[in-house]
Amino acid sequence: MKIFKLKEDLSNHLNILRSQNSSIGFVPTMGALHDGHLSLIKASNQQCDKTVCSIFVNPTQFNNTADLEKYPRTIEHDIVILENSGCDILFIPEVDEIYPNNEQPVHYELGFLETILEGEFRPGHFQGVCRVVDILLNIINPSFLFLGQKDYQQCMVLKKMITLRNHHTSIVTIPTMREADGLAMSSRNMRLNTDQRIKASKIYVALQKMNQSGSLPLLIAKKQALTLLSDAGFLVDYLEVANANTLEILTEWEKTPMVILVAAYLGDIRLIDNLILPGI
Repeated sequence: MKIFKLKEDLSNHLNILRSQNSSIGFVPTMGALHDGHLSLIKASNQQCDKTVCSIFVNPTQFNNTADLEKYPRTIEHDIVILENSGCDILFIPEVDEIYPNNEQPVHYELGFLETILEGEFRPGHFQGVCRVVDILLNIINPSFLFLGQKDYQQCMVLKKMITLRNHHTSIVTIPTMREADGLAMSSRNMRLNTDQRIKASKIYVALQKMNQSGSLPLLIAKKQALTLLSDAGFLVDYLEVANANTLEILTEWEKTPMVILVAAYLGDIRLIDNLILPGI
């Protein structure tokens, strides 16, 4: 595996690979890698000739400075994991390599997607996500961008950004990887203490409970799931059912595909998850 810290060196290397007709797959990460990330690497390895992974804890997508400071950083361990996964190229830039002093931020017209759910509770978050991925796509110019379904809304936001910025990259969304008890794999799980880790699985229990409540009015099913989470010690930002294609928030079950989305705190650790439902 080749490791690059400078965007110019990486871009030159990728241009050589493209001149040899190699297709490029890209997996952006903030490190603290787990099997969910490795499922993206595996998918890229299967679909593309070369796989690029980036590790960059992006400061512009954190609207909470303490969350940025506490985000787990395990770079040496991550490098070993990536080498064993068959990743071809790792990009580990410093902040000023991505955001030089003369860099002018772009405002992305995300519309409705930026006003709901994560957009409502984390103002500015999606602008920061779009900003860093836009920059990385300009550097790497991959054929495919591999993302995890756990960040459902983010996948939709990045698809819109790619259209707005005319990137020639297709998004491939990979199903959420889960622990044995159903907890969605996440780098933030590393911060859970033993008691919190046991309670954290209740998020998936709540999603499954709503999935099995199709005979109940949606608002009643939602209330039951919120009670389950509250009793487990969660402070819920949101628990909503939305149209899976548009993210329009629903108050009744629909015949079209739907998605349940949740974000909740255990202590100061914020967890998100989702579950796609067929229409009823």
